[in-house]
Formats: sequence, C-alpha cells, structure tokens
Amino acid sequence: LAKHPEIKALMKPDYNLIWVVVLMVLAQLTAFYLVKDLDWKWVVFWAYVFGSCISHSMTLAIHEISHNSAFGNSKAMWNRWFGIFANLPLGLPYSISFKRYHMDHHRYLGGDGIDVDIPTNFEGWFFCTRFRKFIWIVLQPFFYAIRPLCINPKPITRLEVINLLAQLAFDVAVYYLWGVKSIFYMLAGSVLGLGLHPISGHFIAEHYMFLKGHETYSYYGPLNLLTFNVGYHNEHHDFPNIPGKSLPLVKKIAAEYYDNLPQYNSWIKVLYDFVMDDTISPYSRMKRQLKGEVKQD
Repeated sequence: LAKHPEIKALMKPDYNLIWVVVLMVLAQLTAFYLVKDLDWKWVVFWAYVFGSCISHSMTLAIHEISHNSAFGNSKAMWNRWFGIFANLPLGLPYSISFKRYHMDHHRYLGGDGIDVDIPTNFEGWFFCTRFRKFIWIVLQPFFYAIRPLCINPKPITRLEVINLLAQLAFDVAVYYLWGVKSIFYMLAGSVLGLGLHPISGHFIAEHYMFLKGHETYSYYGPLNLLTFNVGYHNEHHDFPNIPGKSLPLVKKIAAEYYDNLPQYNSWIKVLYDFVMDDTISPYSRMKRQLKGEVKQD
C-alpha cells in the first residue's frame, strides 16, 4: 500500500454481486422446475453438468458475502441476511457458519486448532495412497462439514438457527411444489460440485505446498469467471476487503509482487497432481502453533 496507495480505491463493495446472486438463485429455481419430470438419469446428468457448477459458484458468492462485499462493512447484517438468501439453492445451511470459521482462516492462517481449513490428523494418516486421495477428493464436502466439529466446535448462534430454519422451510417448499427429483437435483448438485469437480481444484490449489516454502498459490485460468476470482488467492489474502471482481486489478497494479510467485493455470491438473504425486497428501499444509491472545468470531 505504501508503494501503490491507489489500491485503497478498490476497497469498496461490489454491488453487481447482488444482482449476480439473485440471477443465480432464479436460475436454480428454474432448474428445479425443469427437472421435476425428467428421468432419473437426466436428473443426475444435469445435477453434475449444470447444478454442480451453480452450487459451487454460489458457495464462492457466499465467500464474497462473508467479506461484506455485497453491501459493505457499514451494513454487515445486510450481508448476513443476503448470505442466508444465497444459501437457499444449496439445500443445506452453510452461510453463517462459514462466515464464522472463514474469518479465523484469514486471521490465523494455518493456526493449529483454529483454522479448520487444515485437514485432521486422521485425514493425513489415512488418505495417503493414490486411491485414497482420490476418495478424499470425492468426499471433500463431507470433510469440510464435519471437520469444524472435530477441530474447533463453536456454540451455535441465533443467526445459525435462523439459517437452518430458513433452509428447512425452503427445502420443504421445493419438495411440496416440485417433488423429490428437484430436491435430489439440489442436494446432489451441491455434493457433486464440491467433490470430484474441476472447480474443486481450488480447495487444494490455494494452500497445499506443492513447492516447499510456498503455502498460498494463485490460479489465473478461465474458471475464475465462475468463482468470483477466488483463484487470485495471494491477492485475496493480502486484501480480503477487496471484492473478487477487483483482484485482477490488484495483480495488475502491484505486478512486481505477484508475477514471480508460483501459480497455477489449471485446477484439473492440480487435482491430478495431488492424486498422482506421492509426496503430496492432506498433510501437505503449513500448521502453526499460535501464541498470544486468539480472538475468534
């Protein structure tokens, strides 16, 4: 910032995010209606080909909202309510809990017992062969859901209860209006989209040490168009209050800080390399013993 103070001008809400999220919710509602009378094979097909992309993209919209990118820091609660709305087509409550744990990830990156993005010792010990690592990728959404309860359980908040009740009401409404195939499409899309899917390469690309000494990596490929530029991950951790839309400008302005860092151009290759490289496993993360006072959300 001392060298490039113009970056401060990028620290403002991205109001276009609001309309993009609304359109994504409407797209999924339309899909719920369209799949209700299809054969099961086509429900599964569209859940993976279309629903999974929208669902994973929506989790990254929720990531943006967790940083108050939709309405700004001055309207933090507006962002929380909007996150609950964005959560609806995923089928499972996610937004409020993600916000609480994700802020810890930024404050205490790699913090042992705090950053639940780090796999458990069991994951590192068991998923150590190529086949098991493949299964671990398939099951990633389950580990991301269960891991916080094992590593750093937190008391349930009022907003999390509201998130849960709103989600249950929405799911019941979808079932009542369009039936079990729409519910399956919704839930299967979320599970498939966060598991064995090209976009899921970002889970591993972001912080797994493929090169010793480098614990955060950026990806500059085309899938950033579907993921609100989450691939610009070094830039995001440097400036978490800058919306994803503006992260390419951060890289352009401060190119001398980012261009020479290790980077990816394919999340699919990241997934392949993770499975096939015997030196990489869920253990390949930097873990720190935190000192001093720890303040969690």
